[in-house]
Amino acid sequence: MNHFGNLFSVSIFGESHGEGLGMVIDGCPAGMPLSTEDFIEDTTRRKGGTQKGVTPRQEEDLPLFKSGLFNGKTTGAPLMLLFENKNTRSGDYEKQRAFPRPGHADLVAHHKYGGFEDFRGGGHFSGRLTLCLVAAGVVAKKILNGIQVNAKVISIGGDADLERGLQRAIDQKDSVGGVVECRVTGLPLGLGEPFFDSVESLLSHAVFAIPAVRGIEFGTGFKAAEMYGVEHNDPIQDIQGTTTTNHAGGIVGGITNGNELVFRIAIKPTSSTPKDQFTYNWETDQMDTFAVRGRHDLCIALRVPPVLEASAAIVLADLMLREQKIKRVLN
Repeated sequence: MNHFGNLFSVSIFGESHGEGLGMVIDGCPAGMPLSTEDFIEDTTRRKGGTQKGVTPRQEEDLPLFKSGLFNGKTTGAPLMLLFENKNTRSGDYEKQRAFPRPGHADLVAHHKYGGFEDFRGGGHFSGRLTLCLVAAGVVAKKILNGIQVNAKVISIGGDADLERGLQRAIDQKDSVGGVVECRVTGLPLGLGEPFFDSVESLLSHAVFAIPAVRGIEFGTGFKAAEMYGVEHNDPIQDIQGTTTTNHAGGIVGGITNGNELVFRIAIKPTSSTPKDQFTYNWETDQMDTFAVRGRHDLCIALRVPPVLEASAAIVLADLMLREQKIKRVLN
């Protein structure tokens, strides 16, 4: 279901080419200052437009506050934000309706919802819905107050030179994937609720809500399988948990250990590639050649950093509120 979180709870709604999309946050603390300006930086980073390798579709992406805000501050009631869709070209999708895109949710959605799904622009499966995550992340970052969450693309098409990796895809007239890394500094020691709500479990759950994610690793990740124990273990320096290395990525036993939280995600190539593909045509009941038309990202990884930051912030804000609740009960 489209709901995530315990005390800081997020729900999202909408479709890519519908009237709009948005999110509801339940559990948002009262009294937090909040305005349209708070959202502009991160929603702008997520946009397409003129950046090389991303969709030319441009939307205002300005939030309309529908509930939970009064006189510029959160009220403690559910906070509801709506973003309008004003720049859609649905005809591009009507023309290719009979060809479910390989790698996209077209066919599985058609089966699951009996053909009633909104297929325009990918509908509810579209990357456009990540705008809702970014908006929730803006609020979550306010709760984190001083904890820094930063993500960036570290490779495209397996190349650490992002421009070169992107240009190779442009030359091939095809889409390409990438790796995005997230680092969180200033986290306290002790966040996380093992076993099933360990920090890794919750981050992985939230991260896989981002369309196109194919993998996640923490600290040294899969390289840990090639290391010896003494090499991988992070020597502890003091009672605050500071370590001389950070192979664990800031998490031990599912709990933050006071060091920098480091994790990376793998983003697949956009399934809507302009290159000819061979796939099923349900009008002819045969496989056929087709090419995706319309406005699509060549490398969706370029737009993922603010979305990944938001997903991490949502998880960590919820864990912070849980920890505060536990301490109040114990005191």
